Amino acid sequence: MKTKSSILNTKKNKKLKDRGIKIRPQHRKIIIDEKEGLVFKNQNELIQYFSDTIDYLEDLFDKNWTVEKNQISEEVKNHSELLDLTLDEPDEIWHDSTTSKKYPIFHFIRYVDELHAFNIASAYVNTEDDPTFIFMHFLCKDTILLNTFRIGDLIYDRAHEEIGFGCIEGDSLSDGDPLALGLFISMLKVRSDQDIAYENFKDLGQIYRQETIENPDEIWRSKDSRGQTLVNFIKEFPESEIKDLSYICVTLEDESSSMHTLLFSFPTNDESLIERYRHDENMQAEEVTQESSH
Repeated sequence: MKTKSSILNTKKNKKLKDRGIKIRPQHRKIIIDEKEGLVFKNQNELIQYFSDTIDYLEDLFDKNWTVEKNQISEEVKNHSELLDLTLDEPDEIWHDSTTSKKYPIFHFIRYVDELHAFNIASAYVNTEDDPTFIFMHFLCKDTILLNTFRIGDLIYDRAHEEIGFGCIEGDSLSDGDPLALGLFISMLKVRSDQDIAYENFKDLGQIYRQETIENPDEIWRSKDSRGQTLVNFIKEFPESEIKDLSYICVTLEDESSSMHTLLFSFPTNDESLIERYRHDENMQAEEVTQESSH
């Protein structure tokens, strides 16, 4: 969906009034979504229509808000520029189809670096894909409160868009899998600036991924912090035009079947990065059941 913000008619009218411009009576209708018949005579009628959702979201907020975990300066709590930025350039958009039976709700989330906080805006989005009514918006530092408003389906993730170069058909990263996404981003943070350019990831993956899975030089198994079993396949390609090229496939093992799901893969000639994928149990290739297609 598009994320272009549109300003409420009520907000436009307030700006006009502030400038001393009179508003003609026929322009006083509040249009939220004309195609859906959401046109209101006044603000009271508008608020009444959305009151159930407003009450529900405010109650959700009140139950999960703690002052101790959300120490944010009062002067920025309702900063309108943060709201516009969150709607225009969110980091995440969640499509919530369960909170209201009458209409879907969209939760926009953006991380604000200078405040070390998240700005969250819950909005009605009209048939033109514009947010036209804000149920509530707030800043928070508490990830428990943040996760409370990650309701429904994640339909946009800026992090996933930014790592599209690493998505190759058949891996979990292409599907936006949170585990694959987190591990891939962690890899990007520690790789050398002199390592293989991002624009080469997909082409090299098409050439070397399958060979790495089927005939690896090394296989390493380890447990992550949540107890999940990760298995890394590593293979060197000395015949490549790229000096010291190795290819790495990171998989998730199903312990009940010993089958492997490909999370993501990548090329590298950074020996220190390769070393990060050599830890815990060193396995022989014949001990591993063939990786399953994702």
